[in-house]
Amino acid sequence: MPVRVLLLRHGQSEWNAVRRWQGSADSPLTQLGREQAIETAWTLAGLPPFATLWASDLSRAFETAAIIGEALGLGTPRVDARLREAYAGEWEGMTPDEIETGWPGWLAEHRRPPSFEPYHEVVDRTLAALDDAAAGAIAARRAGVTAEPAALVVTHSGVIRSVIRHLGRHDDRVPNLGGAWLRITSAGTVAGTAARTESAAPAGGAPDAGRRIELLDLFDPTGIVISGVDAPGEDPGDEPDEADAHGGAQH
Repeated sequence: MPVRVLLLRHGQSEWNAVRRWQGSADSPLTQLGREQAIETAWTLAGLPPFATLWASDLSRAFETAAIIGEALGLGTPRVDARLREAYAGEWEGMTPDEIETGWPGWLAEHRRPPSFEPYHEVVDRTLAALDDAAAGAIAARRAGVTAEPAALVVTHSGVIRSVIRHLGRHDDRVPNLGGAWLRITSAGTVAGTAARTESAAPAGGAPDAGRRIELLDLFDPTGIVISGVDAPGEDPGDEPDEADAHGGAQH
């Protein structure tokens, strides 16, 4: 059964506002971040309802999800540490200028320190969490909670970008409350331009033949006051992003 999943970035955090790399450090939302979450809830209220609500365990994501969940009647978000942002090692809490002083040229070259959580590990844990979220949405659909299975997952820009890259799409920077629509389907032929069949173990069962994960579209927070695109610490690194490829946008 296909499951719609919206991966949504949290609202503006205190470290977003001062351009500090966050990683898995726990920086809370600003007042603007809370207002962004409320505005997004109004946007999502016009869409088919979600069956389940999941969130990273970091407070900026959990609070964003809690605000949206209360507005949409989804209840308390299910917290999952697998959805947290990549650990940025010794760069956490540093500004781009401080990083440039200690690691000259590394940001421009998309290099990361050895302590930075590897991209493939972020993808592996995120996809495992999404598989569980999809299973929960299917269970809710079968219980008659919603007409179709759909999951709202509030996470982080680096997580969203890592998943997009994994699915073969050249990613761009993700603003606060931006995100990506995915469809997760049991193994089989499905339509889609960016997709990958994953070997996955559904919750409570043996591994199936694979799970199809498709990138359907990006979620654009049009009309929502945003705080700037891709605060530092939200880039998986390793390769130029779309903005760099079209003019070398700076962090």
